[in-house]
Amino acid sequence: MKWLLLLSLVALSQCRVTKVSLKKGKSLRQNLKEHGLLEEFLKKHPYNLASKYFPSLANDYASEPLTNYMDIEYFGTISIGTPAQEFSVLFDTGSSNLWVPSVYCSSPACTNHNRFNPSDSSTYQDTSENVSIQYGTGSMTGILGYDTVQVGGIVDTNQIFGLSETEPGSFLYYSPFDGILGLAFPSISSSGATPVFDNMMNEGLVSQDLFSVYLSSDDQSGSFVMFGGIDSSYYSGNLNWIPLSAETYWEITMDSVTMNGQTIACSSGCQAIIDTGTSLLAGPSTGISNIESYIGASDGTVRISCSDMSSLPNIIFTINGIEFPVPASAYIIDRSGSCSPGFESIDVPTSSGELWILGDVFIRQYYVVFDRANNQMGLAPVA
Repeated sequence: MKWLLLLSLVALSQCRVTKVSLKKGKSLRQNLKEHGLLEEFLKKHPYNLASKYFPSLANDYASEPLTNYMDIEYFGTISIGTPAQEFSVLFDTGSSNLWVPSVYCSSPACTNHNRFNPSDSSTYQDTSENVSIQYGTGSMTGILGYDTVQVGGIVDTNQIFGLSETEPGSFLYYSPFDGILGLAFPSISSSGATPVFDNMMNEGLVSQDLFSVYLSSDDQSGSFVMFGGIDSSYYSGNLNWIPLSAETYWEITMDSVTMNGQTIACSSGCQAIIDTGTSLLAGPSTGISNIESYIGASDGTVRISCSDMSSLPNIIFTINGIEFPVPASAYIIDRSGSCSPGFESIDVPTSSGELWILGDVFIRQYYVVFDRANNQMGLAPVA
């Protein structure tokens, strides 16, 4: 009995909860603006946010890879290899692959970012497999390899990941992160590569088969992704559990979108993806236009007086019969005293009707639990 108890304690010690701090830094948009390149970039590189979720739409637009990350500010640090090589990555619930720049890449975007060198790692194993990940009409291409990946206190000794060889798009030169760590489902992983969190679950490296996210609104620090656990001190009340409608992205069914009791979108129900890799609130153009008209904006181009925020109504997203309000202080973006709506149009011809993307504007208001064991999501107001 004593030995059984000892073995049980050893097994439990190998399953852990780890919190990875996310830093809130300059976004790609800010970097381009500071270098006087933003206006020209926006003219030359329009894009359709929907192409992230439906790559077939990408060819209809003169877009570039990763443009949907222009406002992203939250990213964290992982390490790959032995000895460890550190990388700043975007923890993205809207994709499933892990990839970082490599020494094989000579694209401008790779030259000023950390690049993985397989020759410097004693635990690296190469493969004969290629990987190509589409973002807009551009792409990341490279090769797949295996190595030890450390995320917080979790050491995954046999993780497949992408080593980029090309990263088209000069704007990535100003990107604040090196690569991407996808946290969506294996069904959408390019080249069938096992996602990092699936490996953690399969190897019993987490106490629970879930992870949770907290994004701070104001501070430069405090945000995190927690693997294997939930920190109840970061939310108030109880978690509201919502079943997934698809095991691809973190997709759920939404009942309606209202303002001041008036339905302005999603009147017959619609689908929504909760995505840490998208900064804004995105929805069909008619719904976004209705919201902007309601608050006195037009196509996201009209600036709103920052002092008017207190008089604007909440946007109420009703999900699984529960109301999740987003106040004007969240959906109006203040960039150095210039305020504008944090919305973007996304029109997708799907059989399920309207599609909304609830990005960081929404997530900053709610502690979010991504539960793989039960294929559900938990939402509670941040404390």
